[in-house]
Amino acid sequence: MGSTEGCPSEESDSADAVLNYIGQILMKEGLENGTNMFSDATLQAAEKSFYDVLGEKYPSSMNQNVEGPIKNFTCFCNYYGCKNIVTANNSGESSLVCNLCQLKSCYVLAPPPVEYTFQSKSSSSLQSFSPPINFGNTVSDSQSFLPFEDGIKETYWGLHPHGNHMKKHHQEYQLEPQRKNKHLAVYNEVPDEQLEMFDKVLLFNNGDDESAVCNPGASNGEATRKRERVKRRDLVDLRTLLMHCADAVGNDDLKSANEVLLQIKQHASPFGDGSQRLAHCFANALEARLVGIGSEIYAALAAKKMSTIHMLKAFRLSVSACPFKKMSNFFATQTIMDLAEKSTRLHIIHLGVLYGFQWPCLIQRLSERPGGPPLLRITGIDIPQSGFRPASMIEETGHRLANYCERFNVPFEYNAIAQKWETIQIEDLKINKDEVLVVNCLYRFRYLLDETVMESSPRDTVLNLIKRINPDVFILGIVNGAYNAPIFTSRFREALYYFSALFDIFEANADREDQDRMVFEQEIYGKQVLNVVACEGAKRVERPETYKQWQVRNMRAGLKQLPLNQEIIKKVEGHVKLRYHKDFLVDEDSQWLLQGWKGRILYALSCWKTA
Repeated sequence: MGSTEGCPSEESDSADAVLNYIGQILMKEGLENGTNMFSDATLQAAEKSFYDVLGEKYPSSMNQNVEGPIKNFTCFCNYYGCKNIVTANNSGESSLVCNLCQLKSCYVLAPPPVEYTFQSKSSSSLQSFSPPINFGNTVSDSQSFLPFEDGIKETYWGLHPHGNHMKKHHQEYQLEPQRKNKHLAVYNEVPDEQLEMFDKVLLFNNGDDESAVCNPGASNGEATRKRERVKRRDLVDLRTLLMHCADAVGNDDLKSANEVLLQIKQHASPFGDGSQRLAHCFANALEARLVGIGSEIYAALAAKKMSTIHMLKAFRLSVSACPFKKMSNFFATQTIMDLAEKSTRLHIIHLGVLYGFQWPCLIQRLSERPGGPPLLRITGIDIPQSGFRPASMIEETGHRLANYCERFNVPFEYNAIAQKWETIQIEDLKINKDEVLVVNCLYRFRYLLDETVMESSPRDTVLNLIKRINPDVFILGIVNGAYNAPIFTSRFREALYYFSALFDIFEANADREDQDRMVFEQEIYGKQVLNVVACEGAKRVERPETYKQWQVRNMRAGLKQLPLNQEIIKKVEGHVKLRYHKDFLVDEDSQWLLQGWKGRILYALSCWKTA
């Protein structure tokens, strides 16, 4: 493939292949009813706590009703800022009131998670999955505590105690008594003409068109789009106010905390500048903690049925505005290409496969390899999806990747595993001796609990499994955060610093009016902030560690670090410098590739193998 001037072909292909793959998923019918599969560990912990409150034993069967304090919710904020009222629990009438919501993207809660293992046959022609009969009542049973309906209406907020004073044109959620429809366990292929359209728009076209993500002007430090300058009436240091509020919360000074929180909410907004949006998310999380229902709200958000289309559009914006994901994918792809240069069989074990965005570029490049492509085997692993088909999302990822392999004539086998990572056995992975073996995990290890919560740390259990697998390379990407401290105020401060950088990135590189930006900030970042600020114990699943902490942990698990490929580092540095905002940074330390913004390290990549 050719390349546009100043935009190396490998990086361009990587970026465009990812965007094209997202486009293919967006064109698929029925994605409005797709679900998200993050944070099931928190939901399961919350379910158990509900039963403990009621003095009942947590059921092992998936055919049990899940009840508890959450069933009394009148409604709750989806972190776009709906002015909803939330009942805290059975014994009180505490409420959580948020700001006005104006976005059109609203989601309905999904059933509780299913812990079930499914493995597809190792073939590009994947078999459909028929769930056991006892999964049938799971959906209807779980509806007893679901507060939302996926329908959206323009109406008054009748649920609010002062509803007569509320304005029109706000979104309203209603109880969903029954599941409206069932989705067939089939994969809907994308028509050729639609794929061709996305290829023209998003694929690299041999230099005929500028890459959709290459942005020469961004390197001058200017936003690539014109944005309306929103003038603030008063200059308020929202970060300082947030820290004052957190200090008051940490000292159980509820009166002062509420006073400062009220002041914050007068200036915070999900539609303002980056600082106002950041403050909006943290204010909601602080309020949830004050009311004492942070874990319940997060559990409901973790279980809710969110539109995959909105999720993917927001992700596409992130891929276009920030180099982190694209450069991470390029780093992993080039590492694998160098390792499997002459191999005839390549097996990738992907921990946290989700939609499989990472692999279209690798498939494309394998097809161009001299001597022909190897047999590509991918074992896609992720936590079980909520509902009666826990492996459906991972299976559909396999179907899409199989279609890509068919298009590029790459032999392909796929093995889907929907299971808690720490329960996986080597036998589940179907490893062959005559293949190049790669273990890949980018930015998902932070969801595993550590030794401060469980004596037998799932984090260390998975690392020990990787050691026993003995891969040719283990590619690890981590969120370089220090907001995993047990002390609330310290954790809050570090989270505020970290997420300030993330919100500032969007402020500098995306339009304020972009709804996909709002979805990403409030739905994804907002949920993460809520978990860090308002949840404790096993219910707090956002547990990042710094790259130096991961280095010690990996070495303790019996892994040794591999030196970075300097040619890859130079390509990443050059591409980010040429095509992105000047404040993005790429650096190297202790054999880690570091990525960040304005001097703050946000993500880190490294390669390992068994010592």
